[in-house]
Parts: sequence; C-alpha cells; structure tokens
Amino acid sequence: MDGRIIPFEALARSALIVDAIYQGDRKGSAADDPLPRLLAVSNQGGFRYRGSLDDPTLVVLKTSLDDPDWPDALDRETGTFIYFGDNKKPGRGLHETRRFGNELLRRFFERLHGGDPGRRSVPPIFVFSGTGEQRDVRFLGLAVPGGPDIENFDDLVAVWRSSEGLRFQNYRTRFTILDVAEVQRSWIDDLVQGRDPLERAPSAWTNWVVSGRCRPLKAVRSIEHRKRDEQLPAASGDLAMVSAIHDFFRARPHDFERCAASLARMLIPDIVDVDVTRPSRDGGRDAIGKMKIGRGHSAVLVDFALEAKCYGIGNSVGVREMSRLISRLRHRQFGILVTTSFVDSQAYREIKEDQHPIVVVSAIDIVDILRSHGHGDADAVRRWLITEF
Repeated sequence: MDGRIIPFEALARSALIVDAIYQGDRKGSAADDPLPRLLAVSNQGGFRYRGSLDDPTLVVLKTSLDDPDWPDALDRETGTFIYFGDNKKPGRGLHETRRFGNELLRRFFERLHGGDPGRRSVPPIFVFSGTGEQRDVRFLGLAVPGGPDIENFDDLVAVWRSSEGLRFQNYRTRFTILDVAEVQRSWIDDLVQGRDPLERAPSAWTNWVVSGRCRPLKAVRSIEHRKRDEQLPAASGDLAMVSAIHDFFRARPHDFERCAASLARMLIPDIVDVDVTRPSRDGGRDAIGKMKIGRGHSAVLVDFALEAKCYGIGNSVGVREMSRLISRLRHRQFGILVTTSFVDSQAYREIKEDQHPIVVVSAIDIVDILRSHGHGDADAVRRWLITEF
C-alpha cells in the first residue's frame, strides 16, 4: 500500500499522515465519503464534529480551497490556515447555522483567550481538503485556533458579505497547523471513544493544551524561483479575473499603476503610503511608498519602489524590466513588481541568485489577493475596477 494514498478499505485502521490522500469509495453515493470511516463523523458539510455541541471530542474542517467567495487558504511556509465559517448565504444570523459551525468557532476562540474552561476544552481539529477526484480528501494537518504570530483581534473576525441584495456576516478564522507529521491511530481511537485526549496525544498538541506554546508546521520552499506555471492561474474563472484587469487598462496601461498600488496595499497591510509618479522616459510609470515596521513611537518606515506591468497572460516580464526596478533600489529599500502575467525564468532566477529584495506579484497572486478581499470572480473584479479606477 502506498503510504501517501490510503485506500477506502484501510481507513478505519489508518493513521493521519500530512498531505496523504484518503480515498473514498466508488459506489456513487454519499456513503463514498471517507471521513465517516476515518474519523467517525458525518458524511456532509465542511464543518463536522464528533460528540455534542457542548463537548465535542474532535472536529473536522473540510475545505475545497477553491471557493471564490470564501477563499480558505493554507500558507505552508508559516503553517497558518485561514478558514471561513458556515454562514455562507443570507437568511440566518451569524451563529444560527444548521450545523452550528460558527457557534463552535466562537467557543473555540473564546476559550483560547481565557474563557472558562480554557484550552483543555478545545478539541483536536483535523483539516482536510478535497482533491478534485470524486470524494477523496487530503489531510492538511492537526490545527489549533490562533497562533504565535496571529494577534488575538485578528484570529476570529466577523466579515460582511452581500448576496441577493442582502447583507450578512460570516466568520473568518485563523488557525495554526501544528508540527505533527503523523497522527497515530491509537490517539484517533481514544478521541472517537471519548477517552482521555492527552494520554496518547502528539507532544505538539499536549504542549499547546498545557502551556499554550504553539509549534507550527513550517515548510520552507525548496524551489528558488517560481516557474511560469506557478505564476499563472490554470482555472478558466481565475484567468477571466486577470483578463478583466488587462482589458480594463488595455487602452490606458499607465493607469494600471494605481491598481497595482492598491493590490500591494491589500497584500501588505502595513504599507502606509504609495505615491504614483510621472511617466518616465521609457513610457513606464513608477510608484514609491513606505511600509511601517513596528508600532507606535518604536515604528520605523521602510521605503520601497513599485513597478507595474499590465501585460497579456502570454507576455512575460523579462530581464530588461526587472533590471529597471533593481536599478531604482537604494540602500535599505525593497521593490514590488506587480504584473498581470509572469516573470520569465532568467529574470526570476537572477533576482533570487543575487538576493535582490523584490516581491513578485504575478497573475496567480493577484487572483489570490482579490479573492481574499471579496472579489471572487470576473464580474466582481470589474465592479471593483469601475468603482476604484
């Protein structure tokens, strides 16, 4: 048996291995879902738990990672998992969802921040994503609410959305995937049977429950520079979002500079100022800005230069354009390149090998940024562009 692909017949005795795929059955019904056999939870919904609402013994968060309106996301480099609650349509209050997912989220974060009875009453949370292959799921990791680098006012936030002419709220939450490569079957069985959750728990989980110390599972990128396919979206809907931007500025590409500045602000909230400058001799337009590091009187401002390239999806940013940005960087400055296309391999390799401090925001990054701010499809992007630019 391949350790990374667990067949349906083996689920009841299987451990949970990070990034392993757990296959569903192939009979064509809801009973194909692998999670009931794997963790004894229900076969429906993104939020599932075992036990009672007041005392769940384990929780499963299942995400597709491709919902444009509710963009769940896992940052593998930091171990941070962003998950949106289950009030995804208008008509109910924030905590009145059918499966009480948002109510459980509220309780988890309340207990995390000192409410009675504290972390010991927060159950283990197992995160899965769909694979796109029938009902198969991938195990993303064992999660806890909050994290060492997540501020307590930003780990559970009620965000507003509008649909069908009605406004409603849903939770955006931030979890941390713990440094647990494999969850043993013996601990899973203890949780399912309601036995002591600490007796055979992974050490990272026990340390968090007892002391609050959170050790994230961090996966540093091994690829020095992103290839073309890693910078461009593959799905037709994502490509349409980028095309909407390119088409909007096709007749006035210089005006894309302000759009690029807005995207940079969305990506880096600590940017406090961006000034778009005059057109330069080569026809481009620059922007300069400042990012704040620290808080209050101890904060410092770091200068950066921004370059924007509104190119068609097949037209890459090459060495010449990248050299232009590099030449503008002074000591202790960094650069931001925003493009609706991608950076070619030679240019990307050079900035990595020479360690130039440049943030590359390519087409796929633009899609992620816009989705995380509620602009989840091409029509929403067009409305944003018309309103802002």
